[in-house]
Amino acid sequence: MIVEQIWTNNAWRNFNYLIACPKTGDALAIDPLDYQQALDIARKNDWRITQVLNTHEHHDHIEGNKPMIAATGSKLLAHIGAHDAISDIDTTLAGGEIIKVGASIELEVLDTPGHTMCHICLLSKTPTPVLFSGDTLFNAGAGNCHGGGHPEALYKTFSEIFSRLSDDTKIYPGHDYIVNNLQFTLNREPSNKVAASLLDQVVSQDTNDPLVTTIGLEKQINCFLRLDSPEIIANLKDSVADFPVQPTSKDVFLALRALRNSW
Repeated sequence: MIVEQIWTNNAWRNFNYLIACPKTGDALAIDPLDYQQALDIARKNDWRITQVLNTHEHHDHIEGNKPMIAATGSKLLAHIGAHDAISDIDTTLAGGEIIKVGASIELEVLDTPGHTMCHICLLSKTPTPVLFSGDTLFNAGAGNCHGGGHPEALYKTFSEIFSRLSDDTKIYPGHDYIVNNLQFTLNREPSNKVAASLLDQVVSQDTNDPLVTTIGLEKQINCFLRLDSPEIIANLKDSVADFPVQPTSKDVFLALRALRNSW
């Protein structure tokens, strides 16, 4: 499986993706907002874009659909519940289904509500798993819920899906927010030496060749996956009114998400 992470260099800091089969040259485009750059990369490598997938319905993930499909004749794939928000879907997807790309690639669809209620992620069926996480799980952070999502659904996605992935799973998110996310983790957990060291590493990184984290690393640096940290819990008790004396993981997650909204 060939993964091309495409830095769009736009105001929203989007990443787009091409996933190509090395045997056939068939490729899947994920959220190709910068469709021209994706087309240029595909042509350079003699790949044929046969499918376009939207992780969710927000404008910065779907606006490249029509020109990309017009140029390639590819089919559009999206969440089964997204018909009213994404036009001209050819194939609707539900959790547990498998997307095939060419002769060698299988991607499992994960139903991951929270950022929106019609959000999907893709998990590769490869020796080292790869998660294309859209706007749910970011490097060192979590998606917001402003545009049609719900924080309790996001918590469920984190606790029941992301936290159970193998530690070697690579994370490819929909945006580059790693610097701000690490700074938020350190605001909540100042003694986190791994996050502090990583922040020094990525603060001036080349976004055309960015750090790729893993679930194992995320569990060390992402406060939304560190819900049992005594320091995080103690700081929430000091900064959140009426925070429970004995908080659940859900209490911690929801408080962090609310703080991140205005941080």
